[in-house]
Amino acid sequence: MPGSLEQLGRQIRAQVLQLTGIPTGVGIATTKTLAKLANHAAKQWQRQTGGVVDIRDPARRDRLLQRMDVSEVWGIGRKMTEHLAGMGIRTAWQLAQADTWLLRKSFSVVIEKTARELRGTPCLELEDATPARQEICCSRMFGKRLRAIEPIREAVATYTARACEKLRAQHSLCKRVRVSIRTGMFNPDEPKLLKGIICELPYPTDDTRLVTKAASKGLELIYRAGFAFSKAEILLLDLRQRGEFTEDLFVATPPVAAERVMGVMDAINARWGRGTMRPGGVPAIPEWGMRREMMSPSYTTRIDQLWKVK
Repeated sequence: MPGSLEQLGRQIRAQVLQLTGIPTGVGIATTKTLAKLANHAAKQWQRQTGGVVDIRDPARRDRLLQRMDVSEVWGIGRKMTEHLAGMGIRTAWQLAQADTWLLRKSFSVVIEKTARELRGTPCLELEDATPARQEICCSRMFGKRLRAIEPIREAVATYTARACEKLRAQHSLCKRVRVSIRTGMFNPDEPKLLKGIICELPYPTDDTRLVTKAASKGLELIYRAGFAFSKAEILLLDLRQRGEFTEDLFVATPPVAAERVMGVMDAINARWGRGTMRPGGVPAIPEWGMRREMMSPSYTTRIDQLWKVK
């Protein structure tokens, strides 16, 4: 890339701050792992760095590695930190200088690649685009225990609508949907039940209405009266991209209008906010919704949550 990358990073950071009010960090390095470490340093020492850290220079890279704890390295969790500490590796610099063959033998090839990346040798490819997911799940705990099937049906319809939004966002189609419900699993005084069923769709589709209809029928088959249910889950399976399947001459095919209807609904929701247009079975403010009394306020995205000074 032409020009100064550090200057480009400052321009990007300034523009994001101006448009969203959210401070960000920019890390620049020769490998993915080093760039993530530089990004962490940019956030940790914003005043000294201005939110941008460039460690392409080996001397600057080594100074940063010597100051960073090994737990700050991307991919090194708490358990791995303890194992590395047992080998006398407590800083990112010590991990970079460790014997890669020993790391691979003691742990895995992933840790070996991490150490090589800290030395400046690229081992992890950058993804230009996130690959389409093979399964899409939407699962939530209810705000209260539900015994009747109707509020559970509303929850299933809500989760199905959200899952189908994700499905259309990656331009995929779904052939099967799994719906499951369960009771609380930790109260010894409550009877426990966990049931699920896979429902076949007549053809690969991204139509929220068709998937919701199938999920609702599946719910009727697995619902049992007398239990206090705490959670429902929708899982879209057998995902395919358009054109990746062969249509059958003797089975139903998706109507052409369905794609246009879903496109209009997504466009309206993208412009005016999620839930502006929704299926009739999805309530605007459900009584069974998750408890969110302790959720952090959205000062930067919700005008009704701006601070009030009296």
